[in-house]
Amino acid sequence: MLVARSVVLFVLAALFEIGGAWLVWQGVREHKGAVWVGLGVIALGIYGFVATLQTDANFGRVLAAYGGVFVAGSLAWGMIADGYRPDRWDVSGAVICLVGMAVIMYVPRHH
Repeated sequence: MLVARSVVLFVLAALFEIGGAWLVWQGVREHKGAVWVGLGVIALGIYGFVATLQTDANFGRVLAAYGGVFVAGSLAWGMIADGYRPDRWDVSGAVICLVGMAVIMYVPRHH
């Protein structure tokens, strides 16, 4: 159950971080204005809070593992929001990152 909770938190964090960055991008690069930027900043702040809800107390481990989720989630966001089509190398890289994330977060450790 702890792994499932952790995965849900990683997905939620990705939605807020990637979504927040996308909103800032839209506000600045696509000239949609300050409201979009402001919403993006709020979403990025929520991402920072969601990351603290992981049960692992090691900031470096949680953030490093989240990096794999961010890579895969960014490609998925681009596909859904912007019509981006990843090639096989994008997909291969994302899979490698997700495997790395799983190793960092979920392998048994004996202390």
